[in-house]
Amino acid sequence: MKLDRLLGILTVLLQNDRVTAPFLADKYEVTRRTIGRDIDALCRAGIPIVTHQGAGGGISIAEGFKLDKTVLTTDELAGIVAALKGLDSVSESSQMERTLDKLGANADAVVSLGQPVVIDLGSHYKGSLAGKIEQIKRAILDTRCIQFEYFYEKGQHTRRIEPYFVIFQWSSWYVFGFCTQRQDWRMFKLNRLWDLITCDESFTARPIPPERRDMYSHMTDEHTLRAIFAPSVKYLLVDAYGPDSFHEDEAGLHFEFDYTNENYVLSWLLGFGDKVKVLSPPELVQAVQTSARKILTRYENGSQ
Repeated sequence: MKLDRLLGILTVLLQNDRVTAPFLADKYEVTRRTIGRDIDALCRAGIPIVTHQGAGGGISIAEGFKLDKTVLTTDELAGIVAALKGLDSVSESSQMERTLDKLGANADAVVSLGQPVVIDLGSHYKGSLAGKIEQIKRAILDTRCIQFEYFYEKGQHTRRIEPYFVIFQWSSWYVFGFCTQRQDWRMFKLNRLWDLITCDESFTARPIPPERRDMYSHMTDEHTLRAIFAPSVKYLLVDAYGPDSFHEDEAGLHFEFDYTNENYVLSWLLGFGDKVKVLSPPELVQAVQTSARKILTRYENGSQ
């Protein structure tokens, strides 16, 4: 995955004064041209990378850029790269309001970014959601409550929350905040959120309990994918979700995963071709079968 490779390159640069493009290409098993594009992406993300030509040349982070690698975890680096890379894309003014210069030894990854936007993977999406994102972002910075109509499986309800973050996760946008009706932390999908109002009521920021900082735990309307993968694609599951994401027996690799966006999961599964069999939920099994039939029909009919 490109984001994983960007994090890896950033980590290597933080740990070494200078490295070469061939070294990075060999390490991540890609071409030098790909490394060049990755370096450009990191530069666009705001990481000041310098290339040195000639004997003893290479790639390094510019002197004076303060990132304490001794206090950064992989998750924190992911937040830095993703937020820096994607923040401008959701702002109508296309301007970062703050620049990340350094993180303190006791800083929290989310709070240290100084921004109410957390992006879990790079995105340049900028469309109808931009207005909602801008309004919520301003409410967060002004510590103002927001109110909206929310549509979900059980119907429609008016909700009022203290907003804390706008999050891009699993190809969808969410707002994370403290629901005054439920008196608990909640995540709301922006596509289902309408008639948004910024309230006159202000709020005092609450400390987010450590156990509630896992954004995945707040996802609503989750479904569980159960599937069996062929052993030949084990490395892809490890690459995406780690070696503990499945168990193996004579039938193959048994994989379970909670998801919120069916279209995203469907496209991911179809990429495995005949190397995966979806067991549940039934609606996802049906979606895979329908897509497979459409693909077969297109080839059988010779349609373009």
